[in-house]
Amino acid sequence: MKVATVVGTRPNFMKIAPISAALRRDGFFEPLLVHTGQHYDAKMSKIFFADLGLPVPDIDLSVGSGSHGRQTGQVMARFEELVLKDSLDLVVVVGDVNSTLAAALVAAKLHIPVAHVEAGLRSFDRTMPEEINRVLTDSISDFLFATERAALANLRAEGIDERKVFFVGNVMIDSLLTHRQRAAECTILERLALTDRAYGVLTLHRPSNVDALAPLERIVTALEEISSRLAIIFPAHPRTVKNLERFNLIERLDTSGVRRIDPLGYVDFLRLVDCSGLVLTDSGGLQEETTVLGVPCLTLRENTERPVTLSEGTNCLVGSDTHEIVAQAEKALSVPRGRPRLPELWDGQAADRIVKVLRERFS
Repeated sequence: MKVATVVGTRPNFMKIAPISAALRRDGFFEPLLVHTGQHYDAKMSKIFFADLGLPVPDIDLSVGSGSHGRQTGQVMARFEELVLKDSLDLVVVVGDVNSTLAAALVAAKLHIPVAHVEAGLRSFDRTMPEEINRVLTDSISDFLFATERAALANLRAEGIDERKVFFVGNVMIDSLLTHRQRAAECTILERLALTDRAYGVLTLHRPSNVDALAPLERIVTALEEISSRLAIIFPAHPRTVKNLERFNLIERLDTSGVRRIDPLGYVDFLRLVDCSGLVLTDSGGLQEETTVLGVPCLTLRENTERPVTLSEGTNCLVGSDTHEIVAQAEKALSVPRGRPRLPELWDGQAADRIVKVLRERFS
């Protein structure tokens, strides 16, 4: 069976790597790795392929950046050409980015089965483009692989046929557990002259936080206060840096205890987070990773599509409110780091469960 596994952004790479490996191990499937090029910079793409042991993509659609409509449309047009040329038996998409929805739409219209990994996650915030991508992709998928029980409830409430839905665990955690020991051997802390748990990590990129002055300034103000107590390492997203400069906030950030560095590869970043005392983020996947690592996580959003990280993990929603961010940071830093609690089926075997379902259905 010829299976196209589609990636577009860095979180996709971490999710597809264990699936790609499991498909190759099984032998029944012929995986074809398709990179849409949604993340195209070497620092944001190629390093991750090397770190995760992913093969060189069989196809690179080279779409690049653009508005949501333009990017989605270009992925659809180029992926459709590929599908019409190569007879595919299945398309596997992961996550909630534009590439995910675009590839799923093309496959569904050409009557090719679609498998969606990370199905059923909902923030219930339709202002997030990712939420639109999630809902639409789930509605046209033939296999919906869920990471947590809340996702099962969401799909049930939306009337999705339960025979299509499978609770398999979290492939992001497959990658984390596979590479954690290797990460422990890397030298990122020594290179940055950092001491274990004596620093925090920041990631910041969502439009709701960085595209307008008010929320971005509130976050910078909070970072100034927190970083007076705890150094913060910031692998800076280029778009965020551009907006910090546009709003004249870059100097305030750089003269605080926040240390901007270039984006890191997967293994270096995993080690950086694992040894940190605190994480501040607006990322989805990092909420999950900190849960497994037992690192306190402050999510700079008003909602999360991953509620298990709140109920069983280390995650706390703080939005962009300066006082709330500072107060929760002080609270997190004042208590000893506890032992992590692994949510159900976050055991490193999710990809094998996915391939088992597909093998049983297709053979």
